[in-house]
Parts: sequence; structure tokens; C-alpha cells
Amino acid sequence: MKVSLRLYASLLRRYLGPQRGRVAGLGALLLVSTGLQLLGPQIIRAFIDRAAAGAATTSLAWLALGFIGVALATQAAAVGATYFSEALAWTATNTMRADLALHCLRLDMPFHKAHPPGAMIERVDGDVSALATFFSQFVLRVLGSLLLLAGALALLFREDWRLGVALSLFALVGLGVLLLLRNLAVPFMAAERAASAGLYGLIEERLAGLDDVRANGGGAHSLRRLHQAVRGVFRREIRAATVGTTAWMATMFLFAAGYGLALGLGAWLFGAGLISLGTVYLCFQYTQMLRQPIEQLADQIRELQKASAGIVRVEQLYAAQSAIADAGAQLLPDGPLAVAFEGVRFSYADGWPADGGPGGEEAGPTVRAAQAAVLDEISVALAPGEVLGLLGRTGSGKTTLSRLLFRLYEPTAGTVRLGGVDLRDTPVAELRRRVAIVTQEVQLFAATLRDNLTLFDPSVPEERIWAALDDLGLGQWARALPGGLDTPIAGAEGLSAGEAQLLAFARVFLRDPGLVVLDEASSRLDPSTERMIERAIDRLLAGRTAIIIAHRLGTIQRADSVLILEDGRVREHGPREALAADPRSRLSELLRVGMEEVLV
Repeated sequence: MKVSLRLYASLLRRYLGPQRGRVAGLGALLLVSTGLQLLGPQIIRAFIDRAAAGAATTSLAWLALGFIGVALATQAAAVGATYFSEALAWTATNTMRADLALHCLRLDMPFHKAHPPGAMIERVDGDVSALATFFSQFVLRVLGSLLLLAGALALLFREDWRLGVALSLFALVGLGVLLLLRNLAVPFMAAERAASAGLYGLIEERLAGLDDVRANGGGAHSLRRLHQAVRGVFRREIRAATVGTTAWMATMFLFAAGYGLALGLGAWLFGAGLISLGTVYLCFQYTQMLRQPIEQLADQIRELQKASAGIVRVEQLYAAQSAIADAGAQLLPDGPLAVAFEGVRFSYADGWPADGGPGGEEAGPTVRAAQAAVLDEISVALAPGEVLGLLGRTGSGKTTLSRLLFRLYEPTAGTVRLGGVDLRDTPVAELRRRVAIVTQEVQLFAATLRDNLTLFDPSVPEERIWAALDDLGLGQWARALPGGLDTPIAGAEGLSAGEAQLLAFARVFLRDPGLVVLDEASSRLDPSTERMIERAIDRLLAGRTAIIIAHRLGTIQRADSVLILEDGRVREHGPREALAADPRSRLSELLRVGMEEVLV
């Protein structure tokens, strides 16, 4: 599993390009640090030779002070380089996390069905964290190491050409071995990342269903699955670590050979009177100094292997494209929107491979199971401002119909139009601005009341927010909060189901859409709050087109027409009053028998 140099360069340009100043500062500090490291042994060589020649104590003291000054300056440069590298790493990885999160939010529903939230957290955060060193240090550390290596070898050549040739060959062999081992551990580290993502997906799934797991005695099974997942991660980590240490073991062998070579050559040249005792020390010290860049290169290669595994998975995520093409440019008309389903057919046939499973296995083959049509030949029209009551048993296709209106899925065949515009011809952002939905489950965020109502849009005027709350009867409640609109809300904690539902209605008021879909939005409320919601619905639907997905008789009383689905087909469609008055109609039968008894 190789990663091309072009891909490395592309990522560096994209995420380090905006930080040219920091990159330049880090580069300057590494150059200074390299020069100071090469200067230190020269001072010690001079100290040894002068001491052997009986130089004055004052001269030796100045050399000692100079060495201490160089050592302090080297440490100061290292501290500065650490600061710049950490700043680079955090900025680059945070930007990449934001880019990946936005990309994932734009992907379609089949992708998110195949990738559980826990696995996505690991991919967006864990895989990106593995790239921190790559962004902050890799190129500059490699260049710095090569510069130090070249400087040390040049100085050895200056002392004696035989030293330079011998140790240059040693360095070339060491670098050659490291380059051969560059991609050795990438597949194993990628497998470890996939196993880790599978583990997080399992944990998220079990925590989300904790009440059901406890109530049905599934604790032992869940723990067994967790142990299997952890064991899978552990085995892959051991395998990756074992292969990854190959480069380190190779460098240890090379260093031992290099020290022997340096000491042997130094002793021979000193015995022949060709170099001084200080130069013997210098030769050994520069050989030791060769160890630092080669070791650092080995470390960076290990980091590159980790980064390569992360880059592969990040690029796989970037390569995932939504089946929902967003190439349209036609805007929807203002006011209430007409709705038309023209020969619509749809079946769920997801085509995304899932992440590694609980055991940490790699993603399996793409799932393309052929499924029966959920919707079959749906042809229904709804005039602007009309209210449609949508009825049907569980699994009849009611929710799927609403998902097609939002383009969460594309029809397998046929066309969906809003305001006479084919949904494929309008931008997705425009579509979701003009269509709103309220469901039984309301998602509230750990943020202020204002942010929960506006969905973090600071451009919504405060007057509009208060008007929406007053319309819903929530104005007094909101004004009594400690911080008013700026009161923090910890998700849905501390709010009743009715209050959460009313906040969801307030969101719709603020958006002022042309089409509203109510998915049994009042089924979880007490009678008093439901009456408040019913009054709010009357105001909300005034001058708007609406589709009310209902299971209860009272919910459809405000509908102008009724659509009944059975097994994905239109069983009945027409004006509500006419259908209710026709004793042969399905709606009339439901009203006689009791809709709640039949549509379950």
C-alpha cells in the first residue's frame, strides 16, 4: 500500500501553504540549530589540542565558556522549533478535521448508514491526529537531518579524505536501508486504524442502545463483543509495532558498525601521525553526530508510515462522493410550493462499504443487496398552500417519501418536483432552505437557546426570534431563563418533550419555508401542550404547503386531501371530505373502525 510523493506534497501545500511564516521561522531555527551542533565538537577539539600542547588556563576557560554558550543557544533554538512545530501541527490538523467533517456532512444517507458515528469520529479525529507530526516536523526535520548529515561529512572530508569516504559510505548504506523499509509497515498500520474505527463504532452503538441492552439482558453479549474488538485492535497494534521497529533495529546494527569504523580509522591515522588527538575525538563525535540524523530519519520514517496509513484512510474519505449531484442552479419560487411525484419508484440499495467491524477487520466488499421497491409508481400532485394527510402502516413508505423531498435519497425512477422545478435542477442548499421538517425526535445541541433556535446562524435578528417564541407561547418561559436567549442548554436535558417540540417548531417559524413536513410531530405531547402545538400548527401552515404524516385520526382533520400508502403503492388519494363521505373508501373504513387500531 504505497502513497505517492505527489500526494504528500499536495497535502503539505494545502495545509502548510497558509502558514508560510511559521514554516519559515521553523526552517530558520533548524538551520541555526544545525550550525550550532556542528560548531560544538570543533570547540572541544580545539580545547583538547590546546590542553595537550600546554596552553594557558585562560585560553582553555574561554573555550569552555564558548562551548557552554553554544550548548545554551542550541537548547533555545530547540525550544523555539518545538513551539513553531506544535503551532503548525494544531493549525493544520484542525483545518483538516474541519474539512473532513464538512465533506462528510455533504455525503448522502447511504454513506452514513454504512459508517456508524463512532467509526466516523475515529476517522475524522484519530486518523488526522496521526498526521500531526507529518505536518509539523516531517519535511523540515528530514531536511534538517540531511543538512546535519551533509555538514558532518563535509567537515570529516576536510580533516581527512579517508575519514570522509568511509563514513560517507556508512551513511549511504544506512539511508538506503531506511528507504527500503519506508512502506513496510503501512498496511499493518492501516489495518490497526481500521480496527480502532471498528471498536469506536461498536462502543457508540452499544452506548446508544444502553437501555435496550440492559432491559433485554444483553450485557454479557455486549462485553463479549467488546473483548473481541479490543483483542482485534491489540493484535493489529502488536503486528504494526513489530514491523515498524524493523527500521530502528537496522539502524542500531549500523551504528555499532559505524562506531567501530570511526574508532579504528581514528586510531590508525593518529598512530601514523596524520591527525591529532583532538581530531580523533572530533572524528568519533561527528560519527556520533551522524547517528542523530540517521536516527531522526528512522523516526520520521516510522512517523511517515503512521502518516501514510492515516493519509490512505483520509484520502479514501475524501474520495467518497455523494450520489446526490448538486449541479443545479434553478431557484425555487417564493411562497407556498406545489409538490408533484411523477411515476416515482424507489428502493434502498446502499453502495457504500462499511468500516471495519467490531473485530477490527478491514472493510468488506461493497454492499449492494437488491431490495424490493419501497415506493412503486407514486404519482401524486399537491397544489400550493394545500395540506396533505399522509397515512399508512409502518413500513408503507411514508418516511421515505419525505426523504425524497429533501433529496436525502434520489428516486430510482421518476421525478419529484417542487414549485414545478425538478429537484435535480435546484441547489441542495436552496431546497433545504425552502423545505422544513418537524419529527417526533428533536435534536438539541449543547449550546445557547439562541443557537439552538437559529442553528448557529448569527444573522437571524433577535426580534424575529422573540416573535416566533411569542407565537408559540414560549416567550414568557424564555424570558424567565437566567440568560434569556443566551442561556446554555445541555442538549435535551432539563427540557420536557413538549418544550423541545415547541423549540423545533420555532426553528421552522424562523426559516419561513414554502413546504412543511410534520412527521407525527405532536404524538409525544401531553393534551395541554398538544393544544398549544395545534394552535401553533394552524399559524405555521397558513400560506404554506404541508404534508402531515399521521397515525392518529385527529391529526388529519386539518388536511385538505388524504394519501394512503400500502406496501409502497398509492392505495387511495383524494379530498379528505369526499373520501370520508364515501362508505367504500379506505379512509371511511379507517374512520369507522378507528385509525389507531388499523395503522399499526
